[in-house]
Amino acid sequence: MLPDIDLLFRGNLEHRGLTHSIIISSLIFLPAFIIFRKKSLPYFAAFVQHALIGDYLTGEGIQLLWPITFDFYTLGIGLRTLANISIESTAFIICIFLMFRTKDIQTLMKPHPSNLLLFIPITAIFFSAFSLRKPAPPELLIPHTVFITIFTLSILADLKANLKPQKLSGDLSSSSNCLCT
Repeated sequence: MLPDIDLLFRGNLEHRGLTHSIIISSLIFLPAFIIFRKKSLPYFAAFVQHALIGDYLTGEGIQLLWPITFDFYTLGIGLRTLANISIESTAFIICIFLMFRTKDIQTLMKPHPSNLLLFIPITAIFFSAFSLRKPAPPELLIPHTVFITIFTLSILADLKANLKPQKLSGDLSSSSNCLCT
């Protein structure tokens, strides 16, 4: 959902413009490709799948090749059509399957400082699902809600771990005895 960050900058960025460009996505990931090589491919695939599977299918399209061309490309499948709902539902099922198979779901439930960054996709998913202007089709509310729940639980796991009282090392009674004698 990160490409939809352009929604937060309406007036300055065109929705489904440069943040949905395969060229810009590749440039953003170039440092990751150099440093992490093949390990960065799943993250790149996750990043571009939003634009290519979700928005490229719809009638509005995306600026796929920005900045080479500002033309919008689309397959022209309507957002609320059975074809789009089927494709997005299938992508959701595959994603959840892969999250369990690769144990990414367990990793997400462990505390990690980067978990707090999940507020970005939570916000994007929430607004795309429940937008008053163009809400997601009702058939796709379950996938949206599942991802919001997973990401929220991940953030809560991190907050819980970081808000636990820290244990003091050593025994307090023995250290207080040392101060009194």
